[in-house]
Amino acid sequence: MIKLDIVNQVADKTGVPKQKAEQVVDSLFNAMKEALAKGKRIELRGFGVFVVKPRKRGVGRNPRTGQEVPIPAGKTIRFKPGKELTARAVDDEGDGGNGGNGSAGQGGVDDVFGTEH
Repeated sequence: MIKLDIVNQVADKTGVPKQKAEQVVDSLFNAMKEALAKGKRIELRGFGVFVVKPRKRGVGRNPRTGQEVPIPAGKTIRFKPGKELTARAVDDEGDGGNGGNGSAGQGGVDDVFGTEH
């Protein structure tokens, strides 16, 4: 699913023009970006939590040369799915974790947005 798919679904479900739906989706994403840039936590009940966490310094390796490369300390964004999202995403994982009937998308995040398979 890409941003255009989200815009189309918002437009279809609300009856607003696609241009307005795109403005709404862009505004939502911009608000989330600004909050995360300020280090704020974003909690969306039933969906999940976005949080900015510190990342420790470390040492990595260049896969081509094997040379050690220092990795500086920094920050990273983590997402922890909510119980409802997790339940919907894994409810069909009985046969090897491939969505129940071999369809990789069945029971996944797309179902939260109500897309057809």
